[in-house]
Formats: sequence, C-alpha cells, structure tokens
Amino acid sequence: METRLKRLRMRSWRRGTKEMDLVLGPYADARLAGMGEAALTDYERLLEENDQELITWVIGTGEPPGWAAGLMRDITEFAISRRNPEKI
Repeated sequence: METRLKRLRMRSWRRGTKEMDLVLGPYADARLAGMGEAALTDYERLLEENDQELITWVIGTGEPPGWAAGLMRDITEFAISRRNPEKI
C-alpha cells in the first residue's frame, strides 16, 4: 500500500502541466492516505485522463464522467479551499 500511495503522489505532482501539478499534488498529499480501495482505484483511473480534459473538469467548463464526478467535486473544493479558505 505504501508503494502504491508513493506512486500516486508522484504521478499527481508530475502531470505534465504545472496547473494540474498544483491541483492534484497537494490533494494527493492531503487525502490519498485516508482513501479506501474503491476511491484509490477511481483516483488511479482519473490519473489516466489527460490534463487538458482534467483542467476543464476543475474549472467547470467540462463535465466529468459519472464515475469521476464526486472525486472531481472533492478535488475542486479542496483546491478552492487552499486558495480561499473562507469560501468553503
């Protein structure tokens, strides 16, 4: 499990675009250790998506698929709370 979490953190911080690094990296650091098996599997699946698609899901110009909707909502709320803690 420790190896899996380290791999997911690394993939979160080294996406290919700085914007997604800054969204997913801190989220991974803060939340992955507390996730269950199903959530980790969804997160791994999410990391297979390309950054151009993911960023539209974060900023709200694109709609994530059903399996990713709750996870993307959590990631987006986490990112907003880091930038503006009083908004969440």
